[in-house]
Amino acid sequence: MEIKYDIREIMKFLPHRYPFILVDRILELEQDKKVIALKNVTMNEPFFQGHFPSAPIMPGVLIVEAMAQAGGVLIVASAPPEKQGALMFFMGMDKVRFRKQVVPGDQLILEIVLLKARSNAVKMSCTATVDGELAAEAEIMATFGEKIL
Repeated sequence: MEIKYDIREIMKFLPHRYPFILVDRILELEQDKKVIALKNVTMNEPFFQGHFPSAPIMPGVLIVEAMAQAGGVLIVASAPPEKQGALMFFMGMDKVRFRKQVVPGDQLILEIVLLKARSNAVKMSCTATVDGELAAEAEIMATFGEKIL
């Protein structure tokens, strides 16, 4: 079943809040399979004050963080009831590549596909595109932490 979430629903799955929540909408979610999310990149982002004032570019590390947050929604939404409310933590990143600059006005489409899932760890394949062009890609590993939500 295809599921969509707005920002209010996303905040039920992620502990992140302004200025660090980097997912604006879930366009599609298939539990235990994949998520497609949207990040609107605006000039109002606080990181553009210093990266770079005369040529604003979204930092690559924040693109990877946006992918991880979208993946976090997928994993928490797919988790059994006893893991609902648990934090997800990065364990590692592989095959990270940046292909295109992301600038204010872009809509970043994040597609995360679950590759492997064990009881406390997951591996996900992630892409970030702008206007159909690949901006970044990575494989991300994460683990469940303590339950806080």
